[in-house]
Amino acid sequence: MVDTRNGDSMGKLDGQVAFITGAGRGQGRSHAVRLASEGADIIATDAPAPVGSVRYPLATADDLAETARQVEAVGRRVVARNADVRDSTALAEVARAGVDEFGRLDVVLANAGIFSAEPTLSMSDETWQDMIDINLTGVFKTIKAAVPHVVEGGRGGSVVITSSLAALHVNDHTAHYSAAKSGLVMMMKVLAKELAPHNIRVNTVHPTTVGTDMIHNDAIYGLFRPDLENPMREDFEEVVRGINRLPVASLEPGDVTSTVLHLVSDGGRYITGTTIPIDAGAGL
Repeated sequence: MVDTRNGDSMGKLDGQVAFITGAGRGQGRSHAVRLASEGADIIATDAPAPVGSVRYPLATADDLAETARQVEAVGRRVVARNADVRDSTALAEVARAGVDEFGRLDVVLANAGIFSAEPTLSMSDETWQDMIDINLTGVFKTIKAAVPHVVEGGRGGSVVITSSLAALHVNDHTAHYSAAKSGLVMMMKVLAKELAPHNIRVNTVHPTTVGTDMIHNDAIYGLFRPDLENPMREDFEEVVRGINRLPVASLEPGDVTSTVLHLVSDGGRYITGTTIPIDAGAGL
């Protein structure tokens, strides 16, 4: 890979800086490395601590360090810090550290999120609150911490919020998840109107099932296949393959990244206020 710091690349994001939450693995890591390969320096955050209502292992500090290593391997700079999206102060400190290091901010990817599934009437208050605090309020706090730096730059920019097919299509046992992901849509639309005078675009992406550690674990397999004592990946995929119309069980993180890259690059310069499904036809 050519070191784009020397100006030898023709990347779609040369000289820009992107702030990414949930960057320790999965879609966040994919976004960080792909945007870096297109010339962007990266401010990467994740929270290496468990969440009580989440039944699968979350990203670790080592995961975030690996993302940073991969960004540097494609010739870009990175500021990687632990920050929980529920912590406004921590997010603001990371954003400020990144802007102090790189001198600007152009792209904000509010990507961090969790998943759980419970019947609505038996859902605990903790399960509901964790979901809303991270998947909805955490996006609000991310935007509050990072987007003012984009405004101050005066060059315009782009914000992409990771929502879900669950905001557009009904699934059992996801009232909390669907409520949070649906709330992001109207937050996005309001922000798109408010930030348009600054030439800042705001959109949501809505993936169907994506093959990350959030999905590929025993806890989630059990949620999707309660009829089996010890379901395996192929049992899980049998169910989710029936959700998508195209013949695929799940997307790869890079499939989502390709759409995100289009939105934040010059090719998406007039796209704002939109909900963009990446759903393999599951919404049909």
